[in-house]
Amino acid sequence: MHTTAISTQTLSENLTNPNWVIVDTRFDLMNAAWGKQAYAASHIPGAHFFDLNDDLARKPSGGRGGRHPLPDVALFTKKLGAIGVMAGTQVVVYDQGSMMFVGRLWWMLRDWLGHASVAVLDGGYAAWEKELRTVSSTIPAAQNKHFSANISPDFAVSADVILSGLAQSAHVIVDARAPERYRGEVEPIDPVGGHIPGALNRPFPKNVGPDGKLLPAAQLRSEFEALLAGRAPQAVVHSCGSGVSACANLLAMEVAGLTGSKLYAGAWSDWSSDPSRPVAKG
Repeated sequence: MHTTAISTQTLSENLTNPNWVIVDTRFDLMNAAWGKQAYAASHIPGAHFFDLNDDLARKPSGGRGGRHPLPDVALFTKKLGAIGVMAGTQVVVYDQGSMMFVGRLWWMLRDWLGHASVAVLDGGYAAWEKELRTVSSTIPAAQNKHFSANISPDFAVSADVILSGLAQSAHVIVDARAPERYRGEVEPIDPVGGHIPGALNRPFPKNVGPDGKLLPAAQLRSEFEALLAGRAPQAVVHSCGSGVSACANLLAMEVAGLTGSKLYAGAWSDWSSDPSRPVAKG
């Protein structure tokens, strides 16, 4: 069972494995149609496509819950069954190689729905293409499987829980956004800039090397331990703009053996929607 990241070679060796399901999650925040178009043009053979806006989130309502609130669980589990996912299925997910989007589905399956057999493709589609591996434009047929969710009551941390723990520093918030957004110098998407008071900044691109693949586990561990400065991984709550790129930091910590951190799924887009919540800058 693969539960964090797998290599292109391992996936290549299992392309015809009937117990494996591959999901393409490529997306572009500035061009929402790009991922679907890229998938239609070419993808890893047998891969299905899940869109961030249409499949991995539901439409936001009233500003609360953030820009990418979790989808309806009944609808989403039905979609998983339709691509062949059921108990025991090994799921492999990939994006263009940025690690920005792929972690979202990894976290949804593992932490939200209780499906441990899910791993991200290290290096994503960019690595697959660079290595001149087989691609396809064939859309795989729909399946008729049944996926049953096993939702944990504490799969994510809410804004209220974070707010109530601020005075006691009960949580270590790790913000995955770019430094200038974290500091509140620029905010291209949300109406308010800044970060949750006390939050640390770990931009998610730091988890990959120049080749687009995850840094070695030992290096990730060293860097996160330096950031946390002795605080327990179990106290960490990951945040970002809308609960997407934060999953890349959660994944990196798991790869590093620093297990037990959680996600604030609404993230900054949810936190900043309530003007009564405190905001820090700088």
